[in-house]
Formats: sequence, structure tokens, C-alpha cells
Amino acid sequence: MIAIRPFTEEWTDAVRRFNERMAGSGFEYPVVPSPDHFLAIEDSEMRGGYILRRQRFWIQGEPRNVAHYRLPLSEGIRDRAYASLGLQLIRHALKQQPLLYALGMGGFEQPLPRMLKALGWNLRAVPFLFKVNNAAGFLRNVQPLRKTPARRVALDLAADSGLGRLGLWFLQRRLRGAPDCEAMESFSPWADAIWTSCSGLYGAIAEHDSVTLDTFYRDFAITRLKVGTAGWAVVLDTQMKGDQYFGDMRLGTIADCLASPADAATVTAATVRFLEQRGVDLIISNQLHPAWLAALKGCGFREGPSNYIFGVSKGLAELIPAGAEVHMNRGDGDGPIHL
Repeated sequence: MIAIRPFTEEWTDAVRRFNERMAGSGFEYPVVPSPDHFLAIEDSEMRGGYILRRQRFWIQGEPRNVAHYRLPLSEGIRDRAYASLGLQLIRHALKQQPLLYALGMGGFEQPLPRMLKALGWNLRAVPFLFKVNNAAGFLRNVQPLRKTPARRVALDLAADSGLGRLGLWFLQRRLRGAPDCEAMESFSPWADAIWTSCSGLYGAIAEHDSVTLDTFYRDFAITRLKVGTAGWAVVLDTQMKGDQYFGDMRLGTIADCLASPADAATVTAATVRFLEQRGVDLIISNQLHPAWLAALKGCGFREGPSNYIFGVSKGLAELIPAGAEVHMNRGDGDGPIHL
């Protein structure tokens, strides 16, 4: 008999044993007791678990208590005896908070989004956009395009000859007239004024006040960019090493951002110029709201295939009207992990 209960100190060793059994799966449950960390316990062993990240959303200008369904793990991926545990976990989570969302998940074909769809959740991809800043670094490292020897030779030739740089110059719009931005040590207290002015301008948006931001991004190696009084962005400049997508590229990421939809283009232009001047090979971002998508495309970004999925429970979907413009990016999920 499996019981799902909050993670308290007495289960620390069971969590460690679970992680040892799951070694090689690519996932690890954090050994951090918390009332919002839930464990599926059978006798004295952990067989799965999940995390609720509770937060406030503003939906059509009204505050709502919502939770992010994070890191659902089940021993079912190794032992078919626990194949139904994933369903048990999500049903338990919905009892804790019916207004639930999930983000990321690796694509529609993965087990979690397939299960959520069967449960009646609303799922959609958060578009992935990219802009090449260093053609040679991009062509030598973009792993999805280098899967055959012939492709690798062709891309290396394009990188060495300068043809790749010339081709990308024609494909990508050059950035002109971007405003200045300033790197900040924290979000307090200046970000609160931006949040207050923006919270009612989106169909749905997670709370982005300074306390929430400084708490969430405390453990990430990020740069906080303030663009005058218009808005801000969270960016990363990461030297990748043997990544399955980006190889050894120096990767720039726009992980989070906030401004009024009318100022999205201003904040995006300043952020992109900052990363370009840092010398990254490639800049990427996942953005759902039309104003931020348009802003990125206006800076020369192109759209690629996305495996970053936004799913909302039936209860949450009922509060978000059809066609509502939702502001959603990596900062609303697990943050800029793996980047």
C-alpha cells in the first residue's frame, strides 16, 4: 500500500535510497524536507514523489493562488509494478491545489504530458526562438544539424569559409538603436514598481514582485538587467560542454523578463544587445506571450521546434478565457536549469 505524505526528516534516508535506485535516469529528488515536497511511501521506501511550488497568479487582473506541479518522479520508469504511480501522484496534487500547472516536460510525446492530456488538461507549446551571434561557433556545435558525416563536413566548411556568416547575415535582421541596460545585484526594491504597473496588463501572469524574484533566483548564476523604468530581464551566459543540443557553444539565454506588452520590444532589444556584446555564439528564449514573441522576432530571432510544454489543469483552464494572452517563460518553471 502506497501512501503519499509530506517530506519530513524521518524520510531523508529513504529519499537518498530512491535517488540511488534512479541513478542514470537524469533526475534526482532533492533531499530537502519541506511540507510542499511530497513522497510516495511503501513500507519504509520512497517509490516516487513530486513538488508543489505555490505562488500567486494574476488572471484577468485578479489574484489567484496557483501551484506549479514540479519534478514528478516514479519508480515506474524502472519497475512496471509502479506504472500507475504517476497517476496517483497527479491526483494527490490536484487535491492539494486544483489550480495547477506544469511546464517543460520535454515535448508532447513524453509520458507526463500524455497523461495530463488524458486527464483533460489544456496543453500548448511555449515557442522556442534563437538568434545566431557567432556563425562559426554555431555551425561547429549545433548538434541536431550535425547528425551525419556529410552534414558535419558541410557545416564545418561553411564555418571555415565564411559562407555561414554571410548566409546568416541575410537571414537575420540586424539590431539597431537598442537602449542601454544596467546589471543589478538584486531585484529589491526597484522591480516592485515595474510589477505593479504590469500585473493587470496580461491575461494571466505569475507574480513577479521583488521578494518572489530574489527568493527564486537566489541559487542561480544569472545576470539581472534593468532597462530604465521600462522593465527587466534575467539572462545567462553559459559555456556549454558536450551538450546534446548546443555542443560546446557559448550560450546566451533570456530566461525571464517583464515589462508592459507595449515596452516588450524596448526591453528585448536592450537585452539582446547586452548578450551580443558579451560575445555569445547563440541566444535563445522560450516565450508564450505574443508581444514578447514579436519583440524577439523584431530583433532577428527565428522560431525553432519547441519541447517546452505549458499545461494547465481543468480548474485553472476554466479561469483563463480562450484567447487570453498568457506571459510564460522558463522563469515560471524550474528556472534556468541545464543552461
